[in-house]
Amino acid sequence: MTNNSLRESRTMMTLQPAVASRPQTTTSDWTQALPVLTGSKVTLRELRLSDATSLLTMLSTEEVARFISPPPTTVAGFERFIAWTQRERAAGNYACFAVVPHGMDTAIGIFQVRQLEPGFGTAEWGFAMGSGFWGTGMFMDGARLVIDFAFDTIQTHRLEARAAVLNGRGNGALRKIGAMQEGILRKSFLRNGEYIDQALWTILDEDWKAQRVIWGVSVH
Repeated sequence: MTNNSLRESRTMMTLQPAVASRPQTTTSDWTQALPVLTGSKVTLRELRLSDATSLLTMLSTEEVARFISPPPTTVAGFERFIAWTQRERAAGNYACFAVVPHGMDTAIGIFQVRQLEPGFGTAEWGFAMGSGFWGTGMFMDGARLVIDFAFDTIQTHRLEARAAVLNGRGNGALRKIGAMQEGILRKSFLRNGEYIDQALWTILDEDWKAQRVIWGVSVH
């Protein structure tokens, strides 16, 4: 998971922070309510207040939190974060999906996308997932859905992600999904009183479309 998943927790939470043509939504639709995106292993949907307890359990462990800004430490803190995500989605600034494995009804993680410039020409995405679900293929399944959503529904041109250089798992996940490492952001992330380097990863809309053709997914 990447540190930018909860990177702006003091402003976003306290945490401020895919589906090509399946289903079809318009840019205005997602500001009213996020679409439900269904993959082979997970469903992505809008966060609910009832997800607060499971998110506290999943995202507050040391192995998850070590490369991200500190998540909320209470159920009430996550409830405030969830309410914030819905306000920001309604304002058209940000989208945060709950990751729900098939057969479950509560969130085991999140994917989020926020605009870096008006109109989402450039956007940043991040993710965090309970460690018990690492290595299950659920990240790849959900990542493809949310990246499709960013390019096809929100009409993003450039999607960025940041990961601590020491976060081998997060960097490996971004490389596996097809992101390109553009450089190192030196001493750009403050964690536990220490500034650490981050890798900057990007995906462009045309690159993603070409990759989907390779995967055998139709592109319109």
